Amino acid sequence: MEKLTFYALSAPEKLDRIGAYLSERLIRDVSRHRYGYVCIAMEALDQLLMACHCQSINLFVESFLKMVAKLLESEKPNLQILGTNSFVKFANIEEDTPSYHRSYDFFVSRFSEMCHSSHDDLDIRTKIRMSGIKGLQGVVRKTVNDELQANIWDPQHMDKIVPSLLFNLQHVEEAESRSPSPLQATEKEKESPTELAERCLRELLGRAAYGNIKNAIKPVLIHLDNHALWEPKIFATCCFRIIMYSIQPQHSHLVIQQLLGHLDANSKSAATVRAGIVEVLSEAAVIAASGSVGPTVLEVFNTLLRQLRLSIDYALTGSYDCAAGVSAKIIKEHEERMFQEAVIKTIGSFASTLPTYQQSEVMVFIMNKVPLPSSQQSIEAGKAGENRNRLTQIMLLKSLLQVSVGFQCSNMLTALPSAFLDRLLSAALMEDAEIRLFVLEILISFIDRHGNRQKFSTISTISDISVLKLKVDKCSRQDTVFMKKHGQQLYRHIYLICKEESNVQAHYEALYSMLMLISIELANEEVVVDLIRLVLAVQEIAQINEDNLTAYNRCALFALGAAYLNLISQLTTVPTFCQHIHEVIQMRQKEAPYLLPEDVFVERPRLSKSLDRLGPEVFFWQSKISEVLGGSGYNSDRLSTPYVPQLTDEDRLSKRKSIGETISLQVEVESRNSPEREQRAPAEEITYETLKKAIVDSVAVEEQERERRRQVVEKFQKAPFEEIAAHCGARATLLQSKLNQIFEITIRPPPSPSGTITAAYGQPQNHSIPVYEMKFPDLCVY
Repeated sequence: MEKLTFYALSAPEKLDRIGAYLSERLIRDVSRHRYGYVCIAMEALDQLLMACHCQSINLFVESFLKMVAKLLESEKPNLQILGTNSFVKFANIEEDTPSYHRSYDFFVSRFSEMCHSSHDDLDIRTKIRMSGIKGLQGVVRKTVNDELQANIWDPQHMDKIVPSLLFNLQHVEEAESRSPSPLQATEKEKESPTELAERCLRELLGRAAYGNIKNAIKPVLIHLDNHALWEPKIFATCCFRIIMYSIQPQHSHLVIQQLLGHLDANSKSAATVRAGIVEVLSEAAVIAASGSVGPTVLEVFNTLLRQLRLSIDYALTGSYDCAAGVSAKIIKEHEERMFQEAVIKTIGSFASTLPTYQQSEVMVFIMNKVPLPSSQQSIEAGKAGENRNRLTQIMLLKSLLQVSVGFQCSNMLTALPSAFLDRLLSAALMEDAEIRLFVLEILISFIDRHGNRQKFSTISTISDISVLKLKVDKCSRQDTVFMKKHGQQLYRHIYLICKEESNVQAHYEALYSMLMLISIELANEEVVVDLIRLVLAVQEIAQINEDNLTAYNRCALFALGAAYLNLISQLTTVPTFCQHIHEVIQMRQKEAPYLLPEDVFVERPRLSKSLDRLGPEVFFWQSKISEVLGGSGYNSDRLSTPYVPQLTDEDRLSKRKSIGETISLQVEVESRNSPEREQRAPAEEITYETLKKAIVDSVAVEEQERERRRQVVEKFQKAPFEEIAAHCGARATLLQSKLNQIFEITIRPPPSPSGTITAAYGQPQNHSIPVYEMKFPDLCVY
């Protein structure tokens, strides 16, 4: 062998002749079953190959590959393994010159076939499969970096290589059963086809350039389809985890696009299959966070929301082609529900990987898809239409909640743009209790930027707020602007949600959290005053009970007010305010415990029917609170003005019938039925301070003017025709009488200086006076 190697190195031009001779000998020995000589020939070829790196090696390689192919064609496992080992050694050699005419098609096909070996003997089967995987690894190494050689990324090669590797990855159970404990196994036994296949797949994907990713991923999707591997989803998730970690991070979005396309292609597949694809998408999105989710972010959410909508249709009709099949409906509904949950979870996963500005865009995008009564889009009539609308609304709001939970933004103005907030709040006025709760939860997750939400999960009247360990920051300028712009809108919706009869404990807990979080996150002095006014107005809802709320709803509103005022009094740290609140709570504990959260928000609420016969000492008085806070520098004028929500177009568009009427009644009732009418001061003492406040506080004046306009508009919108006609008639009569007076003065000339001349028949007759001498009143003079 040494002589042969020396000869080959001395005379490189003879190398191809040597190769041809050895090849001829090996082929003859294989056919004559002289396997000892076969091994010697291959050993000689291997050593020559390793030693010689001259330019003329190309022709020698042709002979070498012909011999390897002959061994691989043999039925003997040992010869196949021998040929593979030689090929792997050859693959690790870096050649000086590229080959233009060499083809690896046979090797790809044969190695892939070996990967699927089904030999009866388990050990031999494992060895053949491992040889096949090593052979594929060799082909990839040999061809992947050389553009002039066969393109391994072509679909005809990828469709053989990738499934072969996945097939071996799949059969992890066999490998595990062979070696009971990895600690006891030797190094040789530790290597299994599964581990080798994974390593080879990682290497293949790691070498994939931008244009090749698609060809590498498509066979994976087809393999998972053909072998029904989406349903348990464990293997599919494992595969895509390998893929996402192996490819270059900047190509992550290509994999996600492939998965989305595959989800669309499987629109009519079973719900379990679609759920598997979506779960895999979710996993892939989390891993892709380190790279990029790509330019088509909204397309991702568009596809997911489209699938959600389709799923709702399938669940309602019970069939993929909308011809309802009764027998399969129950199973499908259950499966579709699982699929919908998977989509919602994936939307959350995707959104959490995005930067803040893109999360905002996504939330606006989702909200615009929610069908609302106030918008023209996608509101269907009829029972089926209503069901579809309701399910769509719930699913989209759930998705929105998933996105908002991971959303962190210090500036509320950018987090909640006007168009988004308007649509979200209009959903809060819907009759469906579940939808209202989702809206509240979404708002809470936006407002809670310091993780205080959990501290208000239960409503109680605790005596010391310090045990909650609240994280409180000073209200920023942007937050102040946000509350100036949207504060009244928020208060109004909180007020109207409180009036809903279908509210349950979860709603009151969410309302309580919302009030407290606004007080902590977004409150300046003005906001605190408005919130106190709002809570006192809510107390009045329960007290007057024009909406015929149940005893539970009324007690819950009283308890909600007590819990909120208890905490806000401690936050404002005004001793007299704390004292008043504490006194009322103590009085309630003695005489009416059913007005406190400890008795209402429990599994079995202890209620009372005699809520109309309560004494004044168990109520929080607006005049008293105004007095104690006014002494500490708060705006007592604003505090003493009862809160009245604004009426907007939204109320006319929503299905609720009683909003307009309750607000107009509120305006009238506020002065007549208020329990503290007697206690209000008849006139206020005018001092320098009050004059100063009157000049500075133009907001209150604007509000009153707006309120007056609203009342006029509301009267013409809501009052019966007869009442409006009578009112306008009275005004017209008054105007006409004034006009008549003016006309009389204008037309009748002033009396003549010489008096009246009595005519022959005794009737007084006026002289005609020229127009230029007449004296007109100022009104008529231009």
